Amino acid sequence: MKLLNSPAKPRAVLACAIAGLLLTSGAPAFAQDKSEARIRKLEAEVSALQRRVFPGADGRYFEPDIAAPANGSPNGSTQTTAVTDILARLDALESAIQMLTGQVEQANNTQRGFEQRLAVLEKASATRSATTAPATSVPAVASGTATGTSQPRPATPTPTATPQPSAERLAAVRAIAKPQTDDAGDDDYSYGFRLWEAKFYPEAQQALAAFVEKYPDHWRTTYGRNLLGRAYLDNGQPREAAPWFLQNYQADNKAARAPDSLLFLAESMIELGDKDRACIALAEFSETYPAIASGRLSDQYESNRRQVQCSN
Repeated sequence: MKLLNSPAKPRAVLACAIAGLLLTSGAPAFAQDKSEARIRKLEAEVSALQRRVFPGADGRYFEPDIAAPANGSPNGSTQTTAVTDILARLDALESAIQMLTGQVEQANNTQRGFEQRLAVLEKASATRSATTAPATSVPAVASGTATGTSQPRPATPTPTATPQPSAERLAAVRAIAKPQTDDAGDDDYSYGFRLWEAKFYPEAQQALAAFVEKYPDHWRTTYGRNLLGRAYLDNGQPREAAPWFLQNYQADNKAARAPDSLLFLAESMIELGDKDRACIALAEFSETYPAIASGRLSDQYESNRRQVQCSN
């Protein structure tokens, strides 16, 4: 400590001390080299100690080799904070990836459920195609969003299919006027609707079947297929009605009357005593149209549910 407090430079003091030792000793030349190395080591240690004890602007001393950060915090703390931030961001990314993976798996499971339910519905319609009004089978669809565009072809009624109408009935049917506007397709649908509204169901079936065959791409076609199914259902023919409801849903499940048809399909299955397929149709309806199930068609949906005991 006396050496540090002396105003003389440590290098001169140490040099004199070492010179005296060399003059009084009879060490060989290799010992002198070793002493020089020790001198340099001691000088370096003294210089480092001076920078530590006497920091400042004094030209006699050097600034410390490692300076503290301007904000007074140690460098290690700054590095630790940066590493902590990186680790936190990595944790957040891993959590987001896990969440997205779960959502994708859930969407895939939902899609597989739709496909299985539609496969069951299509199988049910295929087994009844021999006795239904359409002469061709309902097109197969692989997913919940139907893309088939082919239309079921209604069979031409034969004179023996229904009893010969009475003169009074014929007169009442003729009294229902067919609209005459610039839209011939809408006129044909409106005429079928008027027949159905008047409860002339066989005549409505003929008129609506002709409409959906002649105008497969008309904006009223979704209404026509749904009403054709209802003309059969209201006439006590749920087996003939079911394929029309299923076809209307599969042709475009975003069409105006697609949700109605799916609900009427469940009703047809209930009347046929097929509770399992009725539950499948009701589950498909609630999952595909949750807003309509709790809104416009809520009463009909709840009424159908009360008639069957579904597991979900």
